[in-house]
Amino acid sequence: MKPAQFITLDGIDGAGKSTNLAVIKAWFEQHNLPVLFTREPGGTPLGEELRSLLLNPETQVSLRTETLLMFAARQQHIEDVILPALNEGIHVVSDRFTDATYAYQGGGRHIPLSDIETLENWVQGSFRPDLTILLDVPLEVSLNRITRSREKDRFEQEEAEFFTRVRHTYLQRAAKHPEKYAVINSNREKGDVRNDIEQTLNRHFQLEPKL
Repeated sequence: MKPAQFITLDGIDGAGKSTNLAVIKAWFEQHNLPVLFTREPGGTPLGEELRSLLLNPETQVSLRTETLLMFAARQQHIEDVILPALNEGIHVVSDRFTDATYAYQGGGRHIPLSDIETLENWVQGSFRPDLTILLDVPLEVSLNRITRSREKDRFEQEEAEFFTRVRHTYLQRAAKHPEKYAVINSNREKGDVRNDIEQTLNRHFQLEPKL
């Protein structure tokens, strides 16, 4: 069995993360593996305060400040939640992580990727996810799901071109390091998406499927 793993679930808004986090949770339960679920921005009291601020449509903030706040929340998250759990042998699954900063602040907001990389190295050192499950849907599907499902937050109110850049950045990152990413088409029947996620986890943990 592998040591405690850090797994992230990511993708553009409307890609189905909430639905498929439940799939991942069920998989860990079936295999009786200890796991902690968390999210970004958030995961700590400070992180949740920053999340409320960053997602609030009324918030006025510069692009650099937005990026720095994402990493401030991440620093606290890593120190207080993620690393302590991993050190205790508990797997960690995070709803979003640094890939989202590259995609949203880098691709979407045009913050230089080199600046984000500098912050990533400063905050995280060599710490990176062991596996990122990237849910991908066509842009029109994403926008339709957002419109139908909920009141839009500060990011969800952006124009279609913003999300085109976000999706492109996600896929670029996954293509660059295919050994660390599993790109799953989530514009399909839920059962098909679930099967792909379960097979991805089975391969990563080198476990047999549960019947």
